[in-house]
Amino acid sequence: MSRNLRTCLFAAALLVATTATRRLSAGPWPGQWSGHDHGIRHVLLISIDGMHALDFINCAKGISGVNGGEPYCPNLAALKQTGIDYLDAATSKPSDSFPGLMALMTGGSPRSVGAFYDDAYDRSLDPPVIATGDGLAGGSCTAGATPMGYTTEYDEGIDINQTVLNGGAPAGVDGGIASIDSLRLDRDPSKGCAPVYPWNFVRTNTIFGVVHAAGGYTAWSDKHPSYSAVAGPGNGSNLDDYYAPEINSIPVGLPGVSAGAMSCDPLPDQTQVSASDTWTNSFQNIQCYDTLKVNAILTEISGRTHNGAKPAPIPTIFGMNFQAVSVGQKLIEKSISTTGGYVDSEGTPTQSLLGEIEFVDAAIGQMVAALKSNGVYDSTLIVITAKHGQSPIDSSRYTGITTTGPVTTSPATILATAGCIPFSESPLNPTGLGPTEDDVSLVWLNSSCTTASAVAMLEAQSPATNNIAGIGELFWGRGITQLYNAPGLPPFGDPRTPDILTTPNIGVTYSGSTKKLAEHGGFAHDDTNVMMLLSNPNFTPKTVTTPVQTMEVAPTILEALGLDPMALQSVQIEGTTVLPEAFDHH
Repeated sequence: MSRNLRTCLFAAALLVATTATRRLSAGPWPGQWSGHDHGIRHVLLISIDGMHALDFINCAKGISGVNGGEPYCPNLAALKQTGIDYLDAATSKPSDSFPGLMALMTGGSPRSVGAFYDDAYDRSLDPPVIATGDGLAGGSCTAGATPMGYTTEYDEGIDINQTVLNGGAPAGVDGGIASIDSLRLDRDPSKGCAPVYPWNFVRTNTIFGVVHAAGGYTAWSDKHPSYSAVAGPGNGSNLDDYYAPEINSIPVGLPGVSAGAMSCDPLPDQTQVSASDTWTNSFQNIQCYDTLKVNAILTEISGRTHNGAKPAPIPTIFGMNFQAVSVGQKLIEKSISTTGGYVDSEGTPTQSLLGEIEFVDAAIGQMVAALKSNGVYDSTLIVITAKHGQSPIDSSRYTGITTTGPVTTSPATILATAGCIPFSESPLNPTGLGPTEDDVSLVWLNSSCTTASAVAMLEAQSPATNNIAGIGELFWGRGITQLYNAPGLPPFGDPRTPDILTTPNIGVTYSGSTKKLAEHGGFAHDDTNVMMLLSNPNFTPKTVTTPVQTMEVAPTILEALGLDPMALQSVQIEGTTVLPEAFDHH
C-alpha cells in the first residue's frame, strides 16, 4: 500500500470517527445512545500484566501441588461464573507494554497507532533538548529541516525526576501528566520542533477520547506518567483523572498503605530499597506499589477522585494495570535467594508467583465488593486481560544472550559492530538507551548498510549448527509488511517501522539481565497469549475458543456503553471487530 493511499484512508477514518463522536455526544450522559442499550453504564478494565490464559485456567480450577489442588483465585473464578472466557486471546506484536496497552485503548496495532515499544525509533523526529533520566542524549533540532531520526522514549526517562514516586511533579501532586518534563521529549521539526507529548505520539484516538467527547467521565491508573498516552491525540484532557506512580522510582515506605495484611510502612522487603532499586526488584514491595493503584480504583468507585480530594462521578470507563504477576513470573531476587516463574511447562506456579496471583485476586475481590456496595455492580462490565504475556513458561528453557561473556551477540550488537545502527540506538553508544531488544530484536538501520546486507550478516551468525545469536526468524523487506507499514520516510514509508525484526528461539532473550528468568516483547505463544474475561452479573457463562485479539477490547467497550465502535480511528483503518459472543448470549 502506498503512503499516499494510507494517508487517504487515515483521513477518511478520521472524518468518520469525528462525525460519529459528535453524533454520540448530542445527548446527556448516560442517555439513549444511537447504538444498542446493553444496560452497561460503567466499564472497569483491568490489565494483569503477564497473566496467560493458562494461568487463569490453573488458578480457577486448581492444579496439583498448589493450594491442595483447590482454586487459588476465587474472586476471578467467581467472575467467570457470569463471564465470557476467551482461551485464545492474543496481544500485540511486539508484545511490549506500550503497544499492548495501546491495542487495548485504540483497537489498533503498530500499523495504525505507531507504538512499537517504550523505547523505539522514529526517522522523522529529532532529539530532546536535554538528556532523559535514562541517559538518552539531548541534541539539536531545526524547524523545517530534514529530521535527524532519533530514539523515542516513553517510559520513566521523561519524568521530571524518575527517582521519586510522583515523578518529580510539584509538591502536593501525586504524579501523572504534571510529572512529564517537556525538555526530555523528542521534537518534531515539521511542527516547529514542538515536543511530542505521549498522547500525541500515538496516531489514533482512544476509548477515553470517545467516551470523554460523549460526556462520560474517564479515569486510568498505570505505571509511568508517559502512559498518559492512553488519552489519545489532543492536550491530555481526555483523561479526567490519571494516576501514575512511577514504578521505576526508588522504593519508599507508604504511610497508611497495606497490601492485604502486610503493612507498607516501612516496606516489607528492606533488601530492595536502595538508590539502585526499583519497585519491580521485590516480590513483596511490588504488592505495595500495586496497592496504590488499587486504592485509587476503590476511591473512584466511592465517588471521589483517585486521591479522595474531591467528589467525582463513578467513572464511565476506568481501570489500572497490575505489575505483581509479571514480577512473579520473571524475578530472581538474589538478596533473599528466591526465584519466581513456574515449576513446569504445565504452568504450575512457584510459591513466589502464587503469592502474586493471590494478591491480585484479592484486590479484584475488593473492587467487586466496592461496586456492589455502591450499587453499580449490575451496570458495570468488568474486562480482565493483559497487555502482554511472558516467555517462557517452561523456565528451564530460558537462555540469556548478552553483550559480554562466552555468548556475546545479539542482532543489534552484530549490526552495531558493523556500523549499521543509528548512534542513538547502538549498544556501543555510552549516551544512549541501548537497542530495542528483549525476547525480540527491533533494528532500525542507518544509511551505511542496506537491509539485505544487514540480514546477510545476521544469517551468517545463525546457521542451524551454531546459532550463537539465538535467531529464530527474520522479518524484513516485503516480509515485514505482513505486520506493519513499510519502513522509511514519508511519502514512501512509515518512519517508525523497523527495518528488521528478529524473533529468537523459544526462551532466548537479549536483555542481558541476570535478575530475570522470563521476558516479553516477542511473538512466541507465551509472549502473546493472555487471559481475557468479560464479566457482568447478567451474562450467561461461556467459554470461547475462537482466536481473538486484545485489539478487539476497545470496540467492545464502546459497544457495551452504547457508543459507536467505528468512532475509533484504528477500528476504521484496520477493520477491528467487536469480540465474538459479547452481546448476543445474555
